Amino acid sequence: MTKILASVSAAALFAVACAAGTAQETAPPRPVENAAAGPARSADEQTAAAMSSRSDVSRHDAARGAGYRALHLCSGLFESEMSEELVYATLSRSSRASSDLKDAIDRDARTVSVTYLDDMPPRIAVYRDNLGCTQLPIGASIDASENLIPWPADLPTPQLDSENWPMGDMNATADLPAAKSAALEAVLDDAFLDQEGPFKGDTWGVAIILDSKIVAERYEEGYDKHVSARTNSMCKSLSVSLVGVGVQKGLVDINAKAPLSAWRTPGDPRGEITLNDMLHMASGFWTSGPGNPQLDIYGSGAPPVEISALNMMDAEPGTRFVYSGSDTILSTHAVREAANIGDEWISFPHREFMWKLGMTRTAIETDWKNDFLISGQCWSTVRDFGRFGLLYLNDGMWNGERILPEGWSEYVSTPAPAQPRSTLVGGAGYGAQFWLYGEDQGMPVNGYSAAGALGQYAMIVPDKNLVIVRRGLDNGEGISIAEFTAAVIAALETE
Repeated sequence: MTKILASVSAAALFAVACAAGTAQETAPPRPVENAAAGPARSADEQTAAAMSSRSDVSRHDAARGAGYRALHLCSGLFESEMSEELVYATLSRSSRASSDLKDAIDRDARTVSVTYLDDMPPRIAVYRDNLGCTQLPIGASIDASENLIPWPADLPTPQLDSENWPMGDMNATADLPAAKSAALEAVLDDAFLDQEGPFKGDTWGVAIILDSKIVAERYEEGYDKHVSARTNSMCKSLSVSLVGVGVQKGLVDINAKAPLSAWRTPGDPRGEITLNDMLHMASGFWTSGPGNPQLDIYGSGAPPVEISALNMMDAEPGTRFVYSGSDTILSTHAVREAANIGDEWISFPHREFMWKLGMTRTAIETDWKNDFLISGQCWSTVRDFGRFGLLYLNDGMWNGERILPEGWSEYVSTPAPAQPRSTLVGGAGYGAQFWLYGEDQGMPVNGYSAAGALGQYAMIVPDKNLVIVRRGLDNGEGISIAEFTAAVIAALETE
């Protein structure tokens, strides 16, 4: 990025994060008054207390905006290694955020409260070690944080920076021949031109990993290899990985029906859903797109086990692609139910997956009932997702241990039975929680990527033994990751 994108509002970041990834199968719903705000009332009927901080949005919208703000500030200040200036700059400087919302940051308790209405409690986000921040539900006081499972006191975060790459950061890089290096640096120059460059977007971090070594790496001012930022839907690829861990351990079968206990009542149509369906974004649940019920999961503190798992059906499982984060979250919840390990679940992703790869600066945040909001509420670094990509290049093997089932890389990168309509006009395809790219998107070979809103990518190109991690805050035309990948491949083939 040529400058910090401080003009990106919290509401805009939130809405784009929910909607990223694909054109929806149904037309966007017409704007309607939010039901939670109640029926329209005249000015005389509205109390001064209810209106004193309302601005021009409904009460529910105001609550969601305050909740998202509290969560971003909490995660940025206490989880990421961002400067405080950068945390605020990547949130908002809009007049509504500065005048209608009032922040209270408790650095000792590591909480953030945002006041939004005079007649309601503030929205609160609470930090826990290794878990980032959790947003308490609308109307909750700090007492609701007593529901949060604490991080185990006897499970310290591994200190791996001094270990060799990829577990740590030592000996991580390799030199390329001069011609290849110059060509690759020129591609990165173009990437960091942002909207003025050929790839568009607004880039803050890139790492190019060839044959398991970093051959190019660059960061915008304020970021570096240890600064984490919100991944948005890149996080979905972590979900399918945790399901893979569950399969490898014999906890779950992706083809078994009714992976959630809530769906096992005889005759319940949801009992036909499989993990395979959900990982392919084809559960059959009703949704008008990722904004329903995703907006309330991310902004209201609504637990997915209530608002998503008990949803109604709209299509036969496996027959219709709808990009919905609820499918992702419920897939991971199915592993939680199957593991049945109580409070130990809170550290399961770390012990059984992330820390085994050296991903010690990645946090998957939870709701207030301790379910991982793994559809997009994660914070991570460029290098951590580089490690993630290397695991998939190695088909789930790491340091001699099989972490994911044999063939899992092929599974996630195989086109799902139901595809997004955007593929009809050259858009990326979909596998299992990964987006698929190839010649139709302008790449010389096939690749598959973890991908999230505002330009978060970890592109895996097996034929080239290549991982490309690109992080950004795209404000305007988003980066063409396929064109960028093609340019990187061409540079690496320079003679």
